[in-house]
Amino acid sequence: MDCLDGAPGKLRNFKKSDFGPDWIKVAERRFSKVYRVRLNVWREQCALKCLDTSVSANKFYRRMTEEASEIAKVKIKYIVSIYGLCSDPAAVVMEYMSNGSLDHLLDSHTVMWPKKFQMIHEVTMGMNFLHSMTPPMLHLNLKTSNLLLDEHLHIKISDSGLIKWEEGLDKGIFLDYLTSRGNISYIPPEMFNMSPQPPGAAFDVYSFAIVIWEILTQQRPYPGRSVTTLLVQVSGGKRPSVDMVPDDKPPECGQMIDIMEQCWDQDFHTRPSFADIVSKTEVLSEVLKIPGINSSVKQRPEYLQLTSPPQKIAHQDMADLPPGSTAMLSLLRKKDFKSFRQSVQKEHTSTLFSENNTLLHHTVATGDAESVRHLLHLGAEVNCQSARGYTPLIVAVLHRMHEITSLLLEHGASATNLDQDQWTPLHFACQNGDDRTARLLLDHAAEADAPDTMGWIALHLACQNGHEAVVRLLLSRQPPPPPPSTTEEGGTVAAEALSRAELKHGRVPLHLACYYGHLGIAKLLLCKGADPNTADRSRATPLHLAAEGGFNRVVRHLVKSGALIDSVDGSGCTPLHVAARKAHRGICRTLLSGGGHPDPRNEQGWTPMHLAASKGHRTTVLELESQGCSVNAKGENEWTPLHLACKHGYGDMVADLLAAKAEPNVVENIAGRMPLHLACISCSFTSVLELILHQAEVNAVNKYNDTPLHLAANHGCAAIVKALLLNGADRTLLDSSGSTALDLARKGQREEIVQLLVKT
Repeated sequence: MDCLDGAPGKLRNFKKSDFGPDWIKVAERRFSKVYRVRLNVWREQCALKCLDTSVSANKFYRRMTEEASEIAKVKIKYIVSIYGLCSDPAAVVMEYMSNGSLDHLLDSHTVMWPKKFQMIHEVTMGMNFLHSMTPPMLHLNLKTSNLLLDEHLHIKISDSGLIKWEEGLDKGIFLDYLTSRGNISYIPPEMFNMSPQPPGAAFDVYSFAIVIWEILTQQRPYPGRSVTTLLVQVSGGKRPSVDMVPDDKPPECGQMIDIMEQCWDQDFHTRPSFADIVSKTEVLSEVLKIPGINSSVKQRPEYLQLTSPPQKIAHQDMADLPPGSTAMLSLLRKKDFKSFRQSVQKEHTSTLFSENNTLLHHTVATGDAESVRHLLHLGAEVNCQSARGYTPLIVAVLHRMHEITSLLLEHGASATNLDQDQWTPLHFACQNGDDRTARLLLDHAAEADAPDTMGWIALHLACQNGHEAVVRLLLSRQPPPPPPSTTEEGGTVAAEALSRAELKHGRVPLHLACYYGHLGIAKLLLCKGADPNTADRSRATPLHLAAEGGFNRVVRHLVKSGALIDSVDGSGCTPLHVAARKAHRGICRTLLSGGGHPDPRNEQGWTPMHLAASKGHRTTVLELESQGCSVNAKGENEWTPLHLACKHGYGDMVADLLAAKAEPNVVENIAGRMPLHLACISCSFTSVLELILHQAEVNAVNKYNDTPLHLAANHGCAAIVKALLLNGADRTLLDSSGSTALDLARKGQREEIVQLLVKT
C-alpha cells in the first residue's frame, strides 16, 4: 500500500470523510483510542489511533506527528506500518492488526510453549532491525500492549520511535511521562537515579526482558505494587519472580530464562545487544515446532511439513523404501508433475514418510489435481492418516483446494474422519470461512454438530471467526422443528438446539459472536431463537461479553432483543461494570440510557464508578457521572472512587471527582484513612493540591495517628511536605509510635524534608 502523497517521504494526509461511517473501537488507552475503520479510497480496513485532544498539545504528542514520516519509512514484517496522518480527529492511520495486542492475548488464552518462543523471537527481530538503523531508533515504550498480532498470530511492534529523549530533558519529567502511561514495570533501574546519562539501547533490552517474563508466565509483573515501592525495589535489584514460570516448561526454557536475566541485569553495560540476542532466540524458536495456541479454538497452524516435503524418513530406513520413493518427493518438490506421473508406481503409494505422511498427503499439498487423480487410480488409500490424524482430505480443505477436495470425496474420502483433536474436515473449512467447501462436505454426510475434544462444533468456529456465510449455511442445515413443537419452557426446538451447542466452559455460539463483535452473526442467531440471556459457566451473558469487547452496536442489538441490562456474572458484575472497567464509555451510555442501574455493586461492593476510577479511565468516570452514577458510592471497606483515584495517583481524575462534588474527607475503615492520606502515600503532588483546594483536612489522623505530613515525610515527598506546611499542617503531632514527621524524615535520611520541617 502506498502511503505517500506527492513527494517521496511525505505522508498522506487523511480527512474524516476518507473513512467509512462505521468506526469500531478496538482498544482504549489513557491518552488514545484505536478504531477499526474502512478506508474508502483503498477499500480495506486500517487502524485509526486517535489522540486525546486534552493532551494533544503536549510536546510528546506533537512529536508523534513530527516523527510519523520517519517511522513510515520502516518497512519490515515485524513493525506495524503507518499509512498517514489525520488532523480531524488528530490521529495516526496505520495497519490494522486483527488479533489485537499481546497483553490481551496473554490474558485470554493459554499459549503453547513453541508459540511463546516464536513470539519472543519475532520481538527480537523487530527490535534488532530498529536498533540497526542509522542512527538507531530506540523504542523506549516496549511493552506487551504495544506488541500487536496479525491474523496468524505473528508479532508486529507498534509505536516505535514515538517517544524520544531530547538532550537536556529533565529525567524526572521523562519518568513522570512514562509512568503516567503505565510503563513503570518496563523502566530500567538506571533511569531512577538523577544522573545525566540518557537512555540508550540497554533501556529497550531491559523492557524486552520484562516482556519475555510476561510471555513465559502469562502474568503481570509486580501486581499491586505502588509506584514508590516499585522504584525502590527495582533500584535495589528486585525483578519479577522466575518461580512464576509454569512447571510444565520445556527444557529449552532454561536457556530463555538465562537470556531474560542477562537482559534485565542491574548494570546496563553488561546487558546484551539485540544483535546478540536474535541468534539465540532464533535457535530456541526452531527447536520446537510452532503449533499455535492451545485455546478453546485452533488458530490457523503453519503446516510446513505438508507444503514442503520432509527431508528425513521417519518410519523406514532408506534401504527399506521402495526404489525411487525419495525421487518421487524430489519431483513433487520441483513441481515436475508430468515426470512424477510417469515415474510413480503402485508400490510407492503405501510408503510412510516423516510424520506418517504418505505420498498422497504430499501430492495433495502440491495442489496438482491430475497427480492426485493418478495416485488414486494406482490404489492410494484415500483415508490414510498422518501422525496428527490428518487425512489427504483435511490437507485439501486446509489449503482451500476445491477441485481436489471434490475429487477425494468422489473416491470415497470420509467427511467424518477425526484428527488428534477430534476435528473433522468441516471444522477446518468453517475455521477458514470456506463456505464452498463446507457445503460440499455437508453434501457428503459431514456431521455439522460433531464436537472436538473441547466441545467446539463447526458453528462455534464460524461464529468466533466472523464467517457469516458459513453461519448461514450451517443454520440452514439445522433440522427444522415441527411447527407446533415447543420445549417445556415454551421455546422453539431450533432455539433449544442452539443452546445445546455448548462448549466445556458453557459458551454457546451467541457468546462467541458477541465476544468477537460479529453483529451480523449475532442477529442471525437471535433470529433463530438464541436466548440473549444464556449464561456461560462463569454466568457471563452475551451482553457481558459484548460490553467487554467494546462492541456498542452488538450491545444495542442485544438490549433491543431483550437482554437483561442488570444481569450479574459470577463475580457479581453487571455489563455496566465490565464496560466501565474496560473504558468503553459509549457502551456505558447505551446501558444507562437503556435503563441500567447506575450504581450496581459487585461481590466486593464496587460500583462501575469504582472500577473506572481504579483503572484510571478518566473520560469514563466523567461519562458515568454525567449519567447519574454516584461519585460518593462506598464500596468494600467504605472506599469511595476518590480513595481509589488517590491510591493510584491519578491527579487529573482526583480533580474531576472533586469538581463533581466527591467528598474529600470520607474515612475508609481499614486504617481510617482519608483520600489525602492515600495521595501522600502514592506521592501524587497533583492529587494533594486538589484535595487541599477542596478543604481536605490536612491534620486528619488515621488509626495509627498518622497525619498526611507523617506519610509524606516517610515516603520522601518533599514537594508534598512543603504544600502541607504552607496549608497549616501541624509538625508537632505524634503518630502511634510517638514520632513526629521530623523524626520520620531523620530516620529515613530525607535531608531535604528535614530542612523543611526544622523550626526556624
